[in-house]
This record gives sequence, C-alpha cells and structure tokens, in this order.
Amino acid sequence: MEYQFVNPTTQVALFSIAIGNYIRIENITWNVYFAERNSSANYSQWTLFNQQTPWFFGRNTSNFTSTNQLFLQNPDIQFWKFEVVYSFPTEISISALNFLINQPPKNGSCSISPTNGTTTTAFQISCPDWIDEDGIKDYSVFSYDSSNKVMIAFSSLSTIEILLPSGNDQRLTIQIRDQLNCLTEYNLSTLISVRSDFESIDNFQSSTNNPIVNLLASGNQNTIGQVLTSLSQEFNKMNTENVDKAVSSGIPAASISVSSLTSQRLSSNAELNQSALIEFNEQLNSQANVREYLISFTQNLLITTSNTIKLQSSSLAQLTKATNQLSRTTLSIAAERCSKLSLALDSMSTKVSHEDAEIISMCFEYFKCCQWSFTRTYYCARC
Repeated sequence: MEYQFVNPTTQVALFSIAIGNYIRIENITWNVYFAERNSSANYSQWTLFNQQTPWFFGRNTSNFTSTNQLFLQNPDIQFWKFEVVYSFPTEISISALNFLINQPPKNGSCSISPTNGTTTTAFQISCPDWIDEDGIKDYSVFSYDSSNKVMIAFSSLSTIEILLPSGNDQRLTIQIRDQLNCLTEYNLSTLISVRSDFESIDNFQSSTNNPIVNLLASGNQNTIGQVLTSLSQEFNKMNTENVDKAVSSGIPAASISVSSLTSQRLSSNAELNQSALIEFNEQLNSQANVREYLISFTQNLLITTSNTIKLQSSSLAQLTKATNQLSRTTLSIAAERCSKLSLALDSMSTKVSHEDAEIISMCFEYFKCCQWSFTRTYYCARC
C-alpha cells in the first residue's frame, strides 16, 4: 500500500489542502522525485527531478498536474514521488504520494487470417502469449479511416472473429490491455486487402436472406458495430463520389452542400445541370434512407463498459460522417444515442483512461457541426 499504480500513458493530477487554523499560506511548492528501476526506493534514494520541465503545471498552487510525457519520456524510471510543501508564517508542512509505474502487457504477438477477402468475410485475429502480472483484461482492434482511428471490435478472448471495411493495404492495430488499463499497441505487419461485397450491399434491404441483414439482426454488439462501420464507410465513399460527379456536371458545390435539394434551384437552366441535379437528389435520398435504417440498430444496444461506449461512438461517427445525408429521424436517434453515451461516460469518468475518452470523443465532435441545423432543414448541413 506504500505505492499507488499509475499507467505510463496517463497524466497525474494531484490536489492538496491545508488542514488546521492557518491564517496565511506564504508559499506552496510541488517537487517531483524518482528512483531507478530495481531500486528498493527508500526515501534516502530519491532523486529530485528537473523542476523546470514543461510537463509540470501548477507547481505553486494547491492543484498540480504532470502530463504523461513525464513517464513516456523516462521509461526506465519505475518509482516516482510527488511532494507538496506548504510554508506558513511559523512552520512548514510536507505531504507526499508515491507512485509505481504499471507495466504494460508483453511477450505476445498477433496475426490475422486470411489476409484478403470481402466486407462479409470473417477474418480471425489471434493474439497468443501475452502476459501481465495483473492479468489481461481485453483485446481491441482498430483500423484507420484517413488519419482517424476507428474501433472495429473488442473481446476478452485472445482470438477475435471480425468483419472489416473495404480497402487495400489496410493496417490494423491491436490494443492489449491489463486489468489496470495499462495497454500495449501491436501493429500487424501484414497488410489486409478487403473488397466491397457490392451484391450484398445493393440488395441488403430488399433481400430476405441477405448476410448483412442476418448480421444486423444478430443482436451482437461487436457484430453490429462492425457492420455499421463497414457499410458507413462504403456509403461515405459513395457520397463523396456523388458530390464530385455533381460538381463536375456543372452543379455549384454550394447548391448541394445543404439538403433537401428539392427546394434548390440552379441559376443556369442547362439541361445537363438539371438532369445531374435530379440524379444526385435521388442518390442522396436513397442513401439517406439507408442511413436511417442502419442507425435504428443502435437504439437497443447495451451500454455497460468503456469498450461498449468506444465501439458505439466509433460506429456513430462513421454513420453520421456524411452530414448531408442525415434525416431528422437519423439525427434524433443519433443525438439521443450520443446523449446516453455521454451520461454513461460521465458515470464512469473516474475509471476511464485518457485514451478511451479520446476515442469516445469522436462521436461528440461530429455532432458539433450538425446540431445547429437540426430544426432548420430536413437534412443536416455540411460544415
């Protein structure tokens, strides 16, 4: 009980208060000490750390913060002590907390099979031999959409079966986390190529035995999240292509950035522009209907852990990315879902790591752009 665990990826915020009838506090100073790895870390062995580092904030206030760079930039240091010194007119009072760096999972590897397939192919990720003295808590799989990290799945088991979004030469990252939420990121060296299953995508609403519909009807949170992410990325690509095509056909970009387009009129009466606008409008409404159908599967998903919040917020971020295709119903469901996720996140705020909160925030970032137009237009405005 002499030491408290801290994960190397986490910042530390400490709060102090003077106890007693002190009329005046003359000065408050925070000091940071360290002891080398394998040291018994007796108090006589503490070494004062450089106090001028840019990683410290509030050194002369009651509230002190050290960023995670203190630990990340000094990986060989295992023991840390944070000390606050209160100076009063007649005496000095000192209090300190000792921290032990929690070591992340190690000695394992991860692999995936097969290395290519379609958006309805079941890929299997295996992560054997990972060890941690605190025990392995879970494994999470992430892909990348542009520069954004997208959560695909999570599992307490070392073998995970997943569906992947389309794309060539995809890189996947696996997060292996221990019971104290310290994690190791493992980047798969194998590049994955996934083709779109266009047949299943084209008729998944009209077919009674479509594999996508069957997966959505499974009720499994991981499966639904994977399908929603994969389909959303497909429709996001289609939307970008449709917009580019409309612009190249002579339709001003400003005329298609806010929908419903039925109220839009072009300044030019060119037949090509009008026909292109009609075609774009049809595709837009068709895909908007699909998004409305897809988001309905998020309404009854359970919110139990930070992993469920991460997965659902990641799926919602992809599903609502094409803001010009969000109907009132879609926005209502998405806004309600984000509200529930935020309340759940708030209830576990003291137990959620900075990394988890960062991933979850994607959901709320996307909604900054579209909430303002929710009551003004049938579709959300593209910001």
